[in-house]
Amino acid sequence: MTAADSPRRLDDRTADLVAWHRSRAPATAVDPHEAASELASRLGARVVDDTTAEFGFWTPDVVDEGVPESAVSLEVLTPPPDVDPAQTVARDVRFERTLIPTARHRQCHWVAVEGVRPGTREDLGSLYRLVYETAEGRETSMDPLCASLPFGAFGPAELYDLDRLDATRADRSYFERLGTADGGASAVGADATVGSADRAGGETDESTDEAAGPADEAATPTDGVDSPATGTDAPTDVTNGHRSPTAEIPRIAPPTNVLELHVGTATERGTLSGLADVLGTVAEKRAADDPLEPWERNFAGYDAVELLPIEPLTESRQTHTFWTEREVDIEGLTARVSRPEIQNWGYDPVVAGAAAPNPSLLGTGRPDELVEFIATCHADPNPMAVVFDVVFGHAANRAVERLPDRFFAGPGPFGKRLNYADPTVRAILLEMLRRKVSFGADGIRIDASHDIRRPDSGTTTGGMPPIDDDFLASMHDIVVETAGVAYRPWTVYEDARPCPQPDWPLTATYRDVTDTHPDAFQWSPLTFGDNTPALLTYWARNWWRVREVAAHGANWITGVANHDTVRRGTQLAPHGQAGRVPVNPHLGDHAPERLAAAYDTAAASILFHAFLPGVPLDFAHATMRAPWGFFRDTDGEGSASVLADEATFAHWAVRPAAFDEARFFRRTKSFGVDALSELRATVEALSSVLAATGGDREAAAASLSPMETPLGTTLSADDLDAFADAWLRDVRDFATLSHWHERQDDARSAFRLRTREFRRTRGWLAADLRDDECFTYRHPVDGTVRYYGYRRAPDTAATDEELLFAGNMEGPPVTVTLAGVTSAIAADHGDRSVSADGWSPLLVPPGVDTASGTDAIDGDAAEGVPAADGASEVTLENGDAVLWRRTP
Repeated sequence: MTAADSPRRLDDRTADLVAWHRSRAPATAVDPHEAASELASRLGARVVDDTTAEFGFWTPDVVDEGVPESAVSLEVLTPPPDVDPAQTVARDVRFERTLIPTARHRQCHWVAVEGVRPGTREDLGSLYRLVYETAEGRETSMDPLCASLPFGAFGPAELYDLDRLDATRADRSYFERLGTADGGASAVGADATVGSADRAGGETDESTDEAAGPADEAATPTDGVDSPATGTDAPTDVTNGHRSPTAEIPRIAPPTNVLELHVGTATERGTLSGLADVLGTVAEKRAADDPLEPWERNFAGYDAVELLPIEPLTESRQTHTFWTEREVDIEGLTARVSRPEIQNWGYDPVVAGAAAPNPSLLGTGRPDELVEFIATCHADPNPMAVVFDVVFGHAANRAVERLPDRFFAGPGPFGKRLNYADPTVRAILLEMLRRKVSFGADGIRIDASHDIRRPDSGTTTGGMPPIDDDFLASMHDIVVETAGVAYRPWTVYEDARPCPQPDWPLTATYRDVTDTHPDAFQWSPLTFGDNTPALLTYWARNWWRVREVAAHGANWITGVANHDTVRRGTQLAPHGQAGRVPVNPHLGDHAPERLAAAYDTAAASILFHAFLPGVPLDFAHATMRAPWGFFRDTDGEGSASVLADEATFAHWAVRPAAFDEARFFRRTKSFGVDALSELRATVEALSSVLAATGGDREAAAASLSPMETPLGTTLSADDLDAFADAWLRDVRDFATLSHWHERQDDARSAFRLRTREFRRTRGWLAADLRDDECFTYRHPVDGTVRYYGYRRAPDTAATDEELLFAGNMEGPPVTVTLAGVTSAIAADHGDRSVSADGWSPLLVPPGVDTASGTDAIDGDAAEGVPAADGASEVTLENGDAVLWRRTP
C-alpha cells in the first residue's frame, strides 16, 4: 500500500458527523431513550464505499477521565494481503498502523476515513479501534457494535461490508416473500395472536404422515421503520388496549417444532459451515426421497433450529492468546494472531461485539459463514426458521475490560449485571440485538429474562430489583431489515419470575410476558433447568405442571430435553436427589443408560409432539442420547471450581467402555488416570476438598496431595486448574455428536422422526385443549404413572379426526386397553365420555405390540385397522405410549 492509499481523515465528512450529533437532542432530553436510540443507530463502523467508512464511538470513560480530544485517535491496522483469518495456528503478522485524529462531541468520538479496506468473504479487512494516551500509557477502546471480531473479543474489530453481504445472500427470495400471499414459513399479520384459529388450521392428509410445508397464512406487506423501538412507556400490543410502535411490521410466525443445537459440538468441525453441510445434506436427501442414515434422522422433521449463543465469548488470560501484541511503533504493529478456538457452551459473553458472530464457530473466519448457514436453513422446499439464543441478562467478568463502566450495575450471580437504567447503554444493547438479528434470524430466545432488572427502581418482594419489563418489550418490538425487508422476529422468553425468590418453583406462572404480549412465547415450566426426569416420581410430582401445558400451553415452548435440563441431570448425586428421591430404575440398568433414556422416551415424544399444545423443542444431544454437560475452557485460574460443580458427569455420562477408547479423554489420561473408577474418585475428591475449603484452591491442593490420587502428592492450585482444564476440554470432545453417529438406533430414530412429522401435518395441535377435549392421569397410581388424553380436530382442520393418547410415563410394565383408557377419561370427565370403538393405533413405538401396530421406518408404515369393540390392548414399558386415531 502506497502512502497515497494509506488511511486518512476526511475533514468535511467528519464535520458532518459532528454536525449531525450536535443537531440531535442530548441524552438529558424529555425522552432520553428516543435520543439515545437515534444515537446508537449511528455508532460503530459504517462502510460508505470500497475505500471509505464512518466511525462513531460512545466513550464516557475517556471523557470522564479528562483525556483531551487531541489525545484520542482512530487506530487503523491494515493487514498484508495474504493474512488468512481462518488459520488456527498462531503466527506473527505485521500490520500497517495509521493513527487518525477524531472529533469529539459530548461523550462521542467521530471520524470519517478514506483508504480503509472493508472485509469480504475472501479478504480480511482493516482492523480498527480507538487509542488514547493517559498517565498510565497507551489505552485502547473497542467498537462494541462491530460486525466482525476475527481474532476474538479481546482483539480489534474488523471493518466489514455488511451491505455487500446482504446484497449477495442466497436466501433473498425467502425474505422478499415475507408478508406476501405466498410467504411460506414466515410472516403473519401484524399483532396476530397464537393459539387462535390462525394456528388451528393445519391440514392433515389421511393417506400419509409426510411433513406438510410451512403454514401459508401471511399478511399484506406494510411500510415500517428500520430502527428498534425503545422508550420505557412505549405501548406494546393491541390486546391490552395499546398498540405497539412497530405493530405494522410483519412478525415471523411461530414454528411447529424446534431443534436446539450447540454449534461447537453438533459436528466434527464444530463450525456453522459444518452444521450447514449436515442440514443441507439432510434436506437434499429428503427432497430426493433418499433414505436417511439413523443419525441424520435426528436433524429432520423440524421447521426451526435454535442455536445456543453464537456471540463472542470471554477468554482465559492463561490459555487464550488469539491476539497478542509483540511490537508497536508509529508505522506498524506486530501481533501474534490465530482464529479463536474457544470451548464453551455459549453463556459467558462479554456483550461487547454481541452483534458479531463468535469467530470460534466460523471455519472460514468470515461472518459470511453465518449468512450462508441461515440461507441453507431457508432453502426450499421446506425451509427451517433460525432462532438465535441471545444473552443480555449478564456479562462475563472480563466484560469490564471491553465496555465503559456505565454498562455495569455491579456483580451478579453469573458475572456482571448490566445497567439497563442508563438510556445510552439500553439503546446500544438494543442496537446490538437489531444488528445481530439482521444477519437473517427468524427468531430470538431471550436467555433468563427474569434477570434483566432495574436496580435504580428499588426492590420488590424478595428484596430483588423489579424486572425491566419495558426493556423486554423493546426487545419484543425490535425491527430488523434483511434483504431490504423489514420484519419483527418471533420472540421467546426464558422467564421464571419471581426467580430467584425461594418459592419461585411454586409461584412462577411462566405467563407474565405472554399475558402482556400475546404473540410472544415463553419456556414452559417443564423446560426449565431444575427439571430432572431421571428421578423416580418425576411425572407424578409434576402432573400439575404438565396439566398446565394442556390448559394454556399454546404460547409455551414445551418438552423436557434441552441444554439446561440435560446438564442438571449430570449434576445429580449418584443415587438421586440428595439421597431422598431415587433415580428411576426402570430407565435402564446403568447410570449413563438411565440418564440418556430419561430425556428421550417415546412417551414424552408422543406427548409433546403429537398431543399437547405449544411448540415442542428437542435438544439434539438428548435425541441422539449423546453425553452433554457444562464445559468451558475460559476460566484459567478457577477451572477446578468449574469441574467441582460438574463432578458427577463422570458417573452419569461416561461408560467404562467409552472411557477406555483411545480417542476419548486423552488429556485426562495424560495425568495418570487410567480407569474410569480412578477418574470418578479423583474428580469427586477434588470436588469435596474444594467444598471443604470454601473454594480455596491452594488449601484444596494441600488437602488433596496426601490422598494418593493419580495427580500426585505435591499439588498446587495451578496443578488442580491444569487437570480441570484438561478434563473440561475432554468433556467437550466427548460430547461432539459425530462420535455418536454409529450408535443411533435405526427403529427409534425412525419413530421419533415420524412423530415429529405427525405434528407438522396437524397445526391444530398447537392450540390449547378445548372444553370438548381432555387430559388426565390414572389414579391411584398403583405403581405406574399413566397419562391419558383425548383430542379432536377443530372445524377449521381439513380432516375431522380424533386422537387418543395413553402413556406409561414411568414405572413397571402395564397393560392398557382402549376400554380402560376411555373409562378413565369418563371417570374424570363424565360430561366428556369417549367411545372405545373405532380406534386404530397410529403412533406405536418400536417394540410395542398391538394387534395392528407396526415399527415404522421413515414414516412408511401403514396405519393399523380399527380394533373391534374397544378390545385392543397393549403392554407399555416404562416410557412407552401409543396414540390411536379415529375418523368419524
